[in-house]
Amino acid sequence: MEEIIFKEVGKRLKEAREKKNITLEQAGKKVDVHKSTVLRWENGKTEKIKLPILETLAQYYNVNPVWLMGYDVPMKRELYKKKDGLNNTVIEIPILQTIKSSSDYLAQENIIGTIDVETRLVGNGDDFFALKVKGDSMFPAIIEDDIVIVKKQADFENGDIVVTIINEDEATIKKVKKSSNGILLQPFNNNYEPLIFTYDEIESIPVIIIGIVKQLKREF
Repeated sequence: MEEIIFKEVGKRLKEAREKKNITLEQAGKKVDVHKSTVLRWENGKTEKIKLPILETLAQYYNVNPVWLMGYDVPMKRELYKKKDGLNNTVIEIPILQTIKSSSDYLAQENIIGTIDVETRLVGNGDDFFALKVKGDSMFPAIIEDDIVIVKKQADFENGDIVVTIINEDEATIKKVKKSSNGILLQPFNNNYEPLIFTYDEIESIPVIIIGIVKQLKREF
């Protein structure tokens, strides 16, 4: 199934590039690869293409990035926005299965779908992703299989709920507090202990904050 999806991505890459009369060489320069790499992508010869590259090419070709990823949505970028049941303007962003620092968490194989989010929150969606929650450390506020909408950023304020990678392991979601000595990552579930790190430990372990949770989506 992944191979079929990627071949569709390749077809759409070629269609969008040719429609804009952009050469393989121009496309390659835009994302800092050789034109032969772009040709392999278009021919479905490799699955090693990262989501940030697709997003850059989508902007360059002026097409909907979700369409470029092979999903059944309009091709035109201006039609990317739509209305939800409450007449809010929404936009689709990718849902990630997991986040690990040792892998490209925005790789295509880690995207398990898309979700509609209000544009008043995410704008054009470029600085946001959605993450499917694992575990119960944030119960009862956030439960397993919830979808959280995350803004990509490393800075935060006290009380923010952050997505953090610790010691290059899978990301965890916790409420963060900072002091003059370091930070505290607080779970909501009393069965879990808070995680406390000095600023030296943040650098040496390392502890990397990759985003701030901005919204929770839950199916009932």
